[in-house]
Amino acid sequence: MVIWINGAFGSGKTQTAAELHRRLPDSFLYDPENVGFWMRENEPKSLQADNFQDEPIWRSINRDMLLHLAANYHGTVLVPMTLVNAQYYREIITSVRDRGTELLHFLLYPSRETVKKRLASRFESGHSWAWQQMERCYAAFDDPIFENRIVNDSMTISETAEVIAKTAGIALMPRDGKLKQQYHQLKSFMKAIRR
Repeated sequence: MVIWINGAFGSGKTQTAAELHRRLPDSFLYDPENVGFWMRENEPKSLQADNFQDEPIWRSINRDMLLHLAANYHGTVLVPMTLVNAQYYREIITSVRDRGTELLHFLLYPSRETVKKRLASRFESGHSWAWQQMERCYAAFDDPIFENRIVNDSMTISETAEVIAKTAGIALMPRDGKLKQQYHQLKSFMKAIRR
């Protein structure tokens, strides 16, 4: 099974995926963004789109990688990645499903105000790339193709992960204590900003 966790930047995708990964034995955390970073290092600038998702090769590599993982890895593959273009959704998610892979898509959908607070807590201002993408994300997410919407404004990371697990029909290990949860969340945050 593949679980794709979508949402605007600051919606909680990375933290939720990390929580699921900690509490779900035999899970694997796959980050499609790494393909984009690899492309940046291995393509001439003249071939690079401003957003690597706009490059067809990014979409095909991620589609093929998910098919490979689903066919050969017998655990759950967790994919935290913002995907707002419905055509790109079809090229990756629908295409993977059409080839017989169970892929569940979840959209984390906190309010804009919640996202702004979360981005500010990451020291991002109204001029940051993530902040500038907010309206584009929310406009795109009106499309019903982005299913399994979770309004997670007042939910903890653990609660959000548990909603996903329940919908997916998977059992999670018990939550860590509060201090250990905070430690894991800080560790995930630091890993995410390493770039």
